[in-house]
Amino acid sequence: MTGPLPLAVTIGDPAGVGPEIIRAIAVRRDELDLPPYLVTGHFGAVRPGKPSKESAAAALEALQHALQLVRDGQCSGVVTGPVAKSWIAQIDPDFIGQTEFCADACNVLRTDAVMMLAGPSLRTVPMTVHCALSEVSGKLTTDLIASRCRIVARSLQSDFGIAHPRIAIAGLNPHAGEDGRMGREEIEVIAPAIVQLRTEGIDATGPHPADTLFAPHKRGSYDVAVAMYHDQALVPLKALDFDEGVNVTLGLPIVRTSPDHGTAFDIAGKGIARPDAMIAAIRMAGEIAARRAALA
Repeated sequence: MTGPLPLAVTIGDPAGVGPEIIRAIAVRRDELDLPPYLVTGHFGAVRPGKPSKESAAAALEALQHALQLVRDGQCSGVVTGPVAKSWIAQIDPDFIGQTEFCADACNVLRTDAVMMLAGPSLRTVPMTVHCALSEVSGKLTTDLIASRCRIVARSLQSDFGIAHPRIAIAGLNPHAGEDGRMGREEIEVIAPAIVQLRTEGIDATGPHPADTLFAPHKRGSYDVAVAMYHDQALVPLKALDFDEGVNVTLGLPIVRTSPDHGTAFDIAGKGIARPDAMIAAIRMAGEIAARRAALA
């Protein structure tokens, strides 16, 4: 092929809003000036808003096809449409999410596939993702935080062109533990990771109280905020950039992005789903792929 390789965009669960969003983008493709892409997936007899094992199987097949196109060198990256994890798990009990599935496909440890949410106002990374809040403290370790922050720092340099990334790390407890009065995770787990990162030359700060870290006057002081659990990261991102949030998987040998919203079965087929997040995901994947190609 001449010119850049296309991205592989999956339709996600065909019973969700993925297909109509992709159609809405297709009719504006020239106007939007998006990078080249192709779409994987099929509809079968699926009805909008009616998820089923058949629609979940179609979503999984679309994802597998897209990843194969990238591994075969026919596409430059994957943009995944939203899927229903619970429905796919009925077909594949090992399925946790598309991030983990992509990691497995690339022979990367799941702990090394780091989810970053990126929007115009904020980038944020949760240390723990799909687990109960009661399990978070037990899953946090100094090594986990340090390892994932190294991946974040490298990816911001190579994929986003930030030469000296500034990483602000949130505490777990209210007021970042208030010197141990509200929990000792900040003292015993998070602060040692920050010291370790700083000795390696990584500009990491914290632990910061999460209730002030995302305030307007704070957001300009860092390039990414590292949170300790799912909602601590996603609530501010979705409050600020719901319609333009992109899920980027860091630490993979391939480019993978996704719109930061779900299948929205309740509005599927009604023509009211906004395509902004998918547009942003396609655009960001193209930019990362181009940057990687230039560095290769």
